[in-house]
Amino acid sequence: MTPLNRVASLPAGVAPPGAVPQRAAILHLGPGAFFRAHLAAYTDSAGDGWGIEVAGLRSGEVAQAFSAQQGLYTLLTRDSTGTRARVVGSVLGGIAPATILARLADPAIRIVSLTITEKAYGLAVAGGGLNLQHPDIAADLTGAGAPRSAVGVLVAGLAARRAAGQAPFTPLSCDNLPGNGAVLRRLVLDFAALRDPGLAEWIAAHVTFPATMVDRITPAPTADTLADAARLTGHADALAVETEPFSQWVIEDHFAAGRPAWDRAGALFVQDVTLYEQMKLRMLNGTHSLLAYLGFMAGHAFVRDAIADPQIGAAARRHLRVAAGTLGPVPGVDLDTYAEDLLARFANRAIAHQTYQIAMDGSQKLPQRVFDPAVELLARGQDAESYALITAGWMHYATGIGPGGQPHGLRDPREAEIRAALAATGSTAAQIVAALLALPALVPAALAHHPQWCGQLEAHLERLLGQRGA
Repeated sequence: MTPLNRVASLPAGVAPPGAVPQRAAILHLGPGAFFRAHLAAYTDSAGDGWGIEVAGLRSGEVAQAFSAQQGLYTLLTRDSTGTRARVVGSVLGGIAPATILARLADPAIRIVSLTITEKAYGLAVAGGGLNLQHPDIAADLTGAGAPRSAVGVLVAGLAARRAAGQAPFTPLSCDNLPGNGAVLRRLVLDFAALRDPGLAEWIAAHVTFPATMVDRITPAPTADTLADAARLTGHADALAVETEPFSQWVIEDHFAAGRPAWDRAGALFVQDVTLYEQMKLRMLNGTHSLLAYLGFMAGHAFVRDAIADPQIGAAARRHLRVAAGTLGPVPGVDLDTYAEDLLARFANRAIAHQTYQIAMDGSQKLPQRVFDPAVELLARGQDAESYALITAGWMHYATGIGPGGQPHGLRDPREAEIRAALAATGSTAAQIVAALLALPALVPAALAHHPQWCGQLEAHLERLLGQRGA
C-alpha cells in the first residue's frame, strides 16, 4: 500500500485537502494528535494560504513522518453514524529540532503555535512564574548550547528577530492553561529579563500573546486508527488521528503579524476568552477528571464506559450542575444545553478516550479545574462536595494501586514527590488525605484547612478505598 502523498488519488467519500499553501507562515511546536485534529484542520478549512511547518522540541520523529507524507494525514471523525475520513493538507512538512531557531529567524514565519501540554511550560509550582529549577529552563538560562525549553526557544527566536530589525512573530498557546496567553507572556518576559533586559522591554512593547480556548476530544491514535485510515483512503498513513465531530476554538484577536481566517472554519474571535475558558475548564475538563479518576480506578478503560456506570454517570451529571453554578453568563452559550452536549460527547461509543490518558498530570490540572472553583463555592457559603469527590478520586489514583491491585504509574511531573509523601505515611484515608494536602503549593489553604470540605474528602476517599478492598 502506497503512503499518503500530494499526488495520491482518494476514493469517493474521502474529503480532500483544501488549497495547497505555497509557503509556511506558521511554525507549530508539538505536532501531536490534538494539533492534527484541531489547529491544522482549522487552517486547512480556512483555505487562505497559511501553511504550517511542524517540529518537536526534542525529537524529530513526528516531523520526519510529516515530511515523508508531504505534510498530509488523515483525520477520522467518529460517531454513532460511522467513521468519516478527511485528508488535511495545511501542513507542508516537518523540520528537525536543530533547525527550529533558523526558521524562527525567518520573517516568513508569522505565528509560532504550541500544543506542548501544561507541564512543558516551565511554570513554578508556587506563584505561577518561571520555574528556575526546571532542568531545561536552568540549562537554557546559562546560554550554553541550543535552547531546550519552549520558552527558551521562543526567546531565542524573538531575540534573532530583534537583532535583525525584523517584526516579531506571534506566540500562540493552544494548551489547557488558564489565561494561556498571559501565562506564556509572563514566562517569556521572565526568561528574557534574566538574559537581556533590553530584549524583555522590546518583547513587552512589540509581541502579542493571544489567549485561546480549544476543545475537541482527541484520543491517542491506535492500530485501529491507522487501519481505518488505510481502509478508507487506500493509502498507508502513519499520522492518522481520530476525533469527535464537535470542535470549538475561541481566540483573542490580538496578532502582531496577521493571522489565518480561522473564523471561516468556525473559530470565534473575541476580545476576552476568559468566560469561555472557565466554562470549558470547569465543566468539560473538570468532569473529565472526575470520569478519569473514578472510572480508571473502577476498571473502566474508556470515558464512554465510565459515563455509562450508573454511579459515576450520576456523579458526572451532578458535577456539571455544580460547575455551571460557579460560572457567570457566557455570551452565546446556554449552560444547560452545553452540559447535555457534554454528556452526549462523553457517551460517544465510537470514541475510545482512555481514562488513563486523561488522568495524567493531575497536579497541573486540578488547581484550575477543581480547587479554584471549590474555593469560590466555599467562600460563598455553598457546598463543594462534588469537588471533594474528584479530589478523593485523584488521591485514590495517586496511591498507585489500581483495579485488581495492579500498580500503575501516575504520569505526573510531581510523581516522585507524591510517592514520597505517601510512603512516609499510613494507608488509611485520613493519613493519605493529610499527606497529600500537605504537599506545597498544590491544594489552597482555604480548602486544606476547611473542616467540612476535608471531612467530605476523607469520607469519599474512605469509601473508594473500601471499594478497592471489596
